[in-house]
Amino acid sequence: PEEPPVGPEPPLDEAMRFAQKRWRRLRRPLPVAALICLLLLAPQAAEAAGYTVPLWTGDGMLQTAVSAGALLLLCILCRGVFVRGGTRLAHKFFTGELLLSFSAVVALLDCAAVLWLPGRSAVPLYALPACVGLFFGQWGISQREKARSDTFRTAALDLTPPYLVTDLETGACKQPGRVPGFWSDAEKPSLSEIWQAALLPVVFVASVVFAALGSVGQGRNADFLLNWSAILAASAALMLPMTDALPAARLAKRLQKGGCAVAGCAGAERISRKKSMVVTDQDLFPPGTVSLNGVKLFGEEMPRAVSYAASLARSSGCGLRRLFDNLLVSEGGTLESLDDFSFYEEGGFSAAIRGESVLLGTASFMRKMDVRLPSGLNLRTGVFLSIDRELAAVFAVKYKPSDNVDWALRLLRRNKIQPILASRDPNVNPGLLKRKFTAKVKIQYPTLSDRVAFSEQESAQGRPRALLLREGLLPYAETVTGSRRLCRAVRSGTALTLLASVAGSLLSFYLTGLGSYALMEPLRLLAFSLLWTVPVFLLDHTAGRY
Repeated sequence: PEEPPVGPEPPLDEAMRFAQKRWRRLRRPLPVAALICLLLLAPQAAEAAGYTVPLWTGDGMLQTAVSAGALLLLCILCRGVFVRGGTRLAHKFFTGELLLSFSAVVALLDCAAVLWLPGRSAVPLYALPACVGLFFGQWGISQREKARSDTFRTAALDLTPPYLVTDLETGACKQPGRVPGFWSDAEKPSLSEIWQAALLPVVFVASVVFAALGSVGQGRNADFLLNWSAILAASAALMLPMTDALPAARLAKRLQKGGCAVAGCAGAERISRKKSMVVTDQDLFPPGTVSLNGVKLFGEEMPRAVSYAASLARSSGCGLRRLFDNLLVSEGGTLESLDDFSFYEEGGFSAAIRGESVLLGTASFMRKMDVRLPSGLNLRTGVFLSIDRELAAVFAVKYKPSDNVDWALRLLRRNKIQPILASRDPNVNPGLLKRKFTAKVKIQYPTLSDRVAFSEQESAQGRPRALLLREGLLPYAETVTGSRRLCRAVRSGTALTLLASVAGSLLSFYLTGLGSYALMEPLRLLAFSLLWTVPVFLLDHTAGRY
């Protein structure tokens, strides 16, 4: 489908300041919230270990009052969780923050039920898992703002960035930079939010039904809030708000050091969906790595030979253009007007200059065009010039590999991203890359028409899924690789977290229906929820390491 037109967007520096202000405000209550959770955890852990806690052990009223007070204080400190849950619900997204908010509210109501409903079962409250859930929710939304802050901070460094990365049907492509549309993509919902919006409403409705079946359905009406708080505490997986926020924050911090910025999870998804990226000969051999190692003339004057060669190189748009332009200035030549310029699959170009047929290309191209070459002339990376099918000059071109390019190719190979070589330089082909670089990367080498079409895309301006503020292949490769790892971490983490939510809902329904609250003690339920966070944390950690 076609992209919607870009609407009005705030300046990136203003968006950066707003995100920074929100990040500082959201992270401020985290230490206090963590301390309250630990203080509420300590006596319960001591009791579980067999110790007697003075003034706590055996005093149900005190435990209820302390739990309710701690949970109420967490609701005030972590009110950002409620705000985000309600805001996203207004946009028709049922997110993990909303489920954690319901869990806290129902647990708080259950604390009141202990005081006001004498028929409630005498089992511990589930305020501790609800408090920890609010802490994780506040941490998640603060990390989301941290990711936005780092992203917009990098993007605001240059309002006309050198390059952008957009998505083509074949893969990612680097183009001249612009920023309109970057903010809009960065604000789009992530894949995690879309999956949560599809499944979490079902989990929430199921929690109500399960709580009613395990209490009202068995004649224990006073236990409805107890069952509901237990099922919601098990269903509201702690990592729901962080499956996209934490890896996005890690990647934004990593790319910020390299002068790159990705337009959120939505931009990363579009860049990495094809697992391929278009690279040109100028990406592989940037300025300074291609040099002239000598010129041999065959009955032709140097200014005329250089003028013809420079004219064809400039019209071709290949990486040799700068080399021949410098030679043109040093030899006093002039650019000629061309007629009938053509590319050849065999590795060269042709044009008519002043009524003469001029060819420029490799030795194999000259032989296929019936141009006689001297015997014993063996140049793997030579560029040959012929005029009217007679050899006029040979330019010995030297390609020096760059360490950054070699490292970028290794990075692409490790992450299974295939470069599509859109080279116009007849010498730059998979064979040359195999000889020059140690990275044994598999490169797709399309037909000539496709290579020309892909290289023409580098002069277009698509929608900026990412911005590059540095030259070279390495920032480009890091952006595409980081985007793929981000999407993989978000997909895997979201799938595991939703599985934890469904498993917790079903397991808690089974245990509450049987009345086995001893197997669902708050500490055990909290341990169950924390164990599900371990693989998600490990997946999130890989987003910024590649």
